[in-house]
Amino acid sequence: MTGPIGVFDSGYGGLTVLKEIIAELPQYDYIYLGDNARAPYGNRGFDTIHAYTLECVQHLFQMGCPLVVVACNTASAKALRTIQQKDLPLISPDRRVLGVIRPTTEMVGTLTQTGEVGILATQGTVTSESYPIEIRKFFPHVKVHQLACPMWVPLIENNEADSDGADYFVKKYLDQILTDAPNIDTLVLGCTHYPILTKKIKQFLPGGITLLSQGKIVAHSLKDYLHRHPEMETQLSKNGVQKFYTTDDPQIFEKLTNIFFGATVKTEKINL
Repeated sequence: MTGPIGVFDSGYGGLTVLKEIIAELPQYDYIYLGDNARAPYGNRGFDTIHAYTLECVQHLFQMGCPLVVVACNTASAKALRTIQQKDLPLISPDRRVLGVIRPTTEMVGTLTQTGEVGILATQGTVTSESYPIEIRKFFPHVKVHQLACPMWVPLIENNEADSDGADYFVKKYLDQILTDAPNIDTLVLGCTHYPILTKKIKQFLPGGITLLSQGKIVAHSLKDYLHRHPEMETQLSKNGVQKFYTTDDPQIFEKLTNIFFGATVKTEKINL
């Protein structure tokens, strides 16, 4: 029995990751689940985010997914380790759950020349300290500077990413982190929404700073993981089919998928 790869996010941002995964690995089947009814996760506590994430991961397991990618930085930061180490051995020891933070942090230290990197993320991801902790494991001498950008997600979800009104808040956060840490030469977009602002960010980003978004990194990492774990790869179905689910109104979800996924997709509602 084979099944699809599950991709989970609290809302829409994970679609930017799924888009890159499909581009890299188009042969597999995918199920995307957005927990839009309970989004955003960024301002919630650890226990709540763990409970929500685990519930969604288990639902994807029940839908036949042998492997789930948590394509949400906040959920990866606040829930993934507990799920991997404590929950999976009890509920589904033969299934796997991967996140987006570790693949990103494995790249960071290979890119910086100054030894200083910046992380732009939600408040929840910043508070979790997940990026500094993970980067320290691989590159203990790299200095990490973090900044929460609370206005970016609502700008993107209201389709204002390319508007003149977005300029103020994009420039504001970039100026702030570069004033606090002028030696940064690598900047990580630590929220899966933020790649939508890439063009705008580059307008205000000084030359010589590498901008890192997660989609392609996670896609390459997943491809490598499946190559190294053939016992998991053989459990995956390969029909090139994608299905999309939300815990909220599917019509609202469908309206916004074009922003994040580059296409409008048929979506079904699920009740958790």
